[in-house]
Amino acid sequence: MRAVRVLTIACLIAVAGHAQAQQSTFAETSRATPSSAMAMKMSFAPVVQRTAPAVVNISAKRVVRQQVDPFWSLFGLGVPQARVSASLGSGVIVRADGVIVTNNHVVEGGQEIIVGLSDRREFPARILLADARTDLAILKIDLPAGERLPMLAIDDSGDAQVGDLVLAIGDPFHVGQTVTNGIISALDRTGGEGGLAYIQTDAAINPGNSGGALVDMDGELIGVNSFILSRSGSSSGIGFAIPAPVVRRAVETAVGGGRAVVRPWLGARTQSVDSEAARSLGLDRPQGALIADLFPGGPAARAGLRQGDVVLQADGRPVVDAAALNYLIQTRRPGETIPLTVRRGDRDLALTLRAEPPPATPARDERKLAGRHPFDGATVVNLSPAVADELGLDIFAGPGVLVTQIDGAGLARNIGLQRGDIIRAVNGQRIEAVRDLAAAVQAPQRAWQVTILRNGREVTATFRG
Repeated sequence: MRAVRVLTIACLIAVAGHAQAQQSTFAETSRATPSSAMAMKMSFAPVVQRTAPAVVNISAKRVVRQQVDPFWSLFGLGVPQARVSASLGSGVIVRADGVIVTNNHVVEGGQEIIVGLSDRREFPARILLADARTDLAILKIDLPAGERLPMLAIDDSGDAQVGDLVLAIGDPFHVGQTVTNGIISALDRTGGEGGLAYIQTDAAINPGNSGGALVDMDGELIGVNSFILSRSGSSSGIGFAIPAPVVRRAVETAVGGGRAVVRPWLGARTQSVDSEAARSLGLDRPQGALIADLFPGGPAARAGLRQGDVVLQADGRPVVDAAALNYLIQTRRPGETIPLTVRRGDRDLALTLRAEPPPATPARDERKLAGRHPFDGATVVNLSPAVADELGLDIFAGPGVLVTQIDGAGLARNIGLQRGDIIRAVNGQRIEAVRDLAAAVQAPQRAWQVTILRNGREVTATFRG
């Protein structure tokens, strides 16, 4: 299980006051000995029998180059040693032809991926799609001609409710397939990586459950188990699953030949409405997403949204906060329309947003720079809304040139250039595209003045040529 940021979860429990006699009466009427053999045999077994065969074990082997003690390198004996590292997790068959969904962190960097079926057969798998932001990977195994595997239907109807019974199925600690039960303890729980909104459950999830199934009582997949909150590393009753709508989008993309999940964007900077903002906006409670800024020509601007508007509902669902709005839009297919309810001043408006991917304008023009200049060894790319979304950056950070990689042997690393830096200017010349930077470093200089944007702050430094 990967480490995650701890979420602050406030739980308020209201207890109605009743007389002791009323409590006794309630206890007597709500608890009873099972009246029949059928009632005594009530069990999750029918759901498990339908779903467990579609949950698989996944092992990913990778070769790790391990450095020896630097002392021995003085004598020419410091040759890195190769060792094989393996990660174990779970996966879910979502198509009978052998398409499997799991967590990206289970297979990331794996040179050999093996899928173990419930009937103990093993198959090599190839990765169709790996998406770090959603932490999903879609795998494919090749089956004997005509064979079909048991699979789980993806339920993205959106009708799951807090309190619903769920089962978590996976292979924790590599002890073999295990089923745990619990309830959905929260929905749309934001705050993890990638800007997602997760399903929270108290069904026990332990190391090895990553990529396994969270199923409802209809035997359908409502989420892929991803991570837990725990001080010990084992389940403490707070686990999180990637919701079915995100899973379906990843599967559709992979099966359609896509290499990355295309996430529609809002085209606006948003803020969650807190208590103070709610009072100033005339809202009866903190809710909604405040439009703080609009990207020119983006979906929000074309839908008629304005700075200062508050989005209260999207597709008929209440918008709890800014993260919830962005999540709902990102899970839609490009081209779909989303009805919005917007508070503007003292009235509510009905607007329609069209789901569109962020534009890749300007084109990427990715290059690795070399030469006698401060950017030697740096790989750079034009910063477009598409690139910003792909890397989880502020879409308003451009235009500019983004550093995506630093070669260990180049001058760029020596001067402290970092991955994620945005190059703004070189020797007073504004840099808005990779071609501008390439032209600016063609001629040797006695000194280089470089301005970069790092973590929202502009920094200017001068280096000798």
